[in-house]
Amino acid sequence: MDIEIRRAAHTDKVDWLEMRKGIWPEASDDFLSSDWEELLVSKKDAVFLAFVDGQPAGMIEAYLREFAEACETSPVGYIEGWFVHRGFRGRDVAKLLVQSAENWARENGCTEMASDTWLENETGIRAHVKMGYREMERLVHFVKHL
Repeated sequence: MDIEIRRAAHTDKVDWLEMRKGIWPEASDDFLSSDWEELLVSKKDAVFLAFVDGQPAGMIEAYLREFAEACETSPVGYIEGWFVHRGFRGRDVAKLLVQSAENWARENGCTEMASDTWLENETGIRAHVKMGYREMERLVHFVKHL
């Protein structure tokens, strides 16, 4: 099994969008793809794709943030989106994607990497822990329409 991890290119939009829909299935294609061009040229964003034997297997989106909850330094590398197709899970794809994002963050001056997931996303929580991340706090968000 040959796993290739590389930065996203213009030609990867269809594969990237399909994986983004795996993270946020309730969002429209227009919404999910609206920042594609910006992500590709931004110095504060990185999108890495994984291919197994040439097949799209997963992706990770990392950003540089000035601040992240429970972090002590700035900038902070942040995993904004992370997805591995079901058939490729448990085969080091996630580990290699996370390592690529962490290496990119280090190259950009970060000494911390952070992430988040929903409280009910037990699979995501276990995946983060498996990659060496520690849960720091739980948060409940509120909105009041005025």
